[in-house]
Amino acid sequence: MVLIAAAAVCLLNVLGFTQGGQGRVVEHLVYEGSSWLAIALLAWLPWAALRGAARWSWGPNLIAHVAAALVFSILHVGLFILFRALAFGALGQPYDPVLALGAYRYEVWKDLVAYAMFAGCYGLVGLLDAARLLQPAADAPPLENLFDIRDGARLVRVRLEDVLAVSSAGNYAQFHLRDGRRPMMRSSLAALVTDLGPRGFVRTHRSWLVNARAVRGLTPEGSGDYAVALDEGQSAPLSRRYPQALRSLRDSVAP
Repeated sequence: MVLIAAAAVCLLNVLGFTQGGQGRVVEHLVYEGSSWLAIALLAWLPWAALRGAARWSWGPNLIAHVAAALVFSILHVGLFILFRALAFGALGQPYDPVLALGAYRYEVWKDLVAYAMFAGCYGLVGLLDAARLLQPAADAPPLENLFDIRDGARLVRVRLEDVLAVSSAGNYAQFHLRDGRRPMMRSSLAALVTDLGPRGFVRTHRSWLVNARAVRGLTPEGSGDYAVALDEGQSAPLSRRYPQALRSLRDSVAP
């Protein structure tokens, strides 16, 4: 956006000069175009300074930007002098680089403003991106409906509705997902009960948690034990040692 605005300003300057009878269009296009091209090639410098000094305190941050702005100005002037010398040389017209350097004190203030515009725009875009990332997508489920399974060095984020059950496997817990995956996480079942219990999971066995919303039926197996039928044809045991779980799941599957 800044480059487009700068190009528009350059074009307006050319039109203003030519309408005022101040010279040929080609010459002013070279002057304004070389300045714009140099700025375009240096547009990365304010961004790099902004990123590099982001974690510093305001004092070193300010010093870094002042130094970067001066470097930006020196490079800008050096580049547009080079471009003008090449362009006018190709056109067979004289051009005095020493005279252009003599006018540097007039250029430096304009370059400081250009640098500040670039840095301000980059900073604003960064703030807007950060605010957008903090906002959940419109179709994303709320964070309370998600669960992170740390499967070794890998993190698997799943919807709670897609977790049918969790079973104990030694020092690990195995998650039985709706799509058939079985990621494992180093955790005790007791720790998961604390986290998942208030979110609709019921402990039906010393080694099993089931998602009450995924229960489709209960089948007696004798001696007070049951088999819990889950979505996707999966099942889990329900021990007679968990009568409260039996009452809870009976209520959830009652017609």
